[in-house]
Amino acid sequence: MPQPDHVMALPVPAPESLDPDLQAHFAKCLDKLGLVPNVLRAYSARPKKLRNFISLYNELMLGASGLSKLEREMIAVVVSSANHCYYCLVAHGQAVRALSGDPQLGEMLVMNYRVAPLSLRQRSMLDFAWKLTVTPQAVGESDRQILGQAGFTEEEVFDIADTVGFYNMSNRVASAVDMIPNPEYHALSR
Repeated sequence: MPQPDHVMALPVPAPESLDPDLQAHFAKCLDKLGLVPNVLRAYSARPKKLRNFISLYNELMLGASGLSKLEREMIAVVVSSANHCYYCLVAHGQAVRALSGDPQLGEMLVMNYRVAPLSLRQRSMLDFAWKLTVTPQAVGESDRQILGQAGFTEEEVFDIADTVGFYNMSNRVASAVDMIPNPEYHALSR
């Protein structure tokens, strides 16, 4: 059964109506990924917000950090699992499959990260991400200490928290506007 075929429940502008810089970004996505992620198409309804989203995403997910790209994608999936965000589970689950070379890892993180055979570092990071998502008021010094004992620096703890915060925001926006992932994600990296 196919998923709904809309980008989101609200209108999305035609790509050719966007400013040249955004059209160029979409072309770069097509060249690198073979698709324009629907999250970008959805945000294109608000061009300034799209530019901010691209900038923040690039800094969080591609910028300098002691966290690997895979670890950041793992956080995205676990946060999205806690929030039941269909868009991000599909899109970032695919990224975990691609980066890890392990389609089972992507599925375990989507359904229940606790069943995955993870390193102490990864387990501590994902436990923190889950707790910060589900019970943020309960996060305290002992949680940061656990991350430190698992080998994370103070800067990496900040990067974990920042990534968790970003995906909680993204999940809520995606859920609120019924954002649907690109269907291509389902078959990739299997």
